[in-house]
Amino acid sequence: MEKKKIIYWIIPFLFIVYLGNAVYATEQQETSKVQQSSVLKGQFYLEDIVKIYVPSTYNVDQPIDNAPYVNKSLEEFSKMFGGATAIDGTGSWLSDDNQLVKEKVTIVYSYAEDLDKKKINKVVAYAKSLKEEMKQSSVSLEVNGKMYFIE
Repeated sequence: MEKKKIIYWIIPFLFIVYLGNAVYATEQQETSKVQQSSVLKGQFYLEDIVKIYVPSTYNVDQPIDNAPYVNKSLEEFSKMFGGATAIDGTGSWLSDDNQLVKEKVTIVYSYAEDLDKKKINKVVAYAKSLKEEMKQSSVSLEVNGKMYFIE
């Protein structure tokens, strides 16, 4: 009988400790978010991001130095959005015969203020001209995390 009384007291006690820890952890996370947001509060920021993937091939499969195309993309994006950054990467995909095809790619991107239809149209027109100039089947364009294949 005595053991049952102790168990009846221990179970609620453990439950209260568990709830207390959960509340404390939640408060800590909220405090961290508040501190973080208060540090950045009032700072200028840009929400929208536009990326173009500049291939390193001409006519789909002939390797080239893509530096002139990257420089042109940096220039165009800087004119459109006030600045741009380029980073090198490697892209890959499976061919029709299930072979892995890898290619160097340069991603040129800009953060944008007020990304409206007019600006998107300019970006798509530039992507189409890059596709034609480099003789690609498509050029990849990413807007706010969504990938588009400009054909």
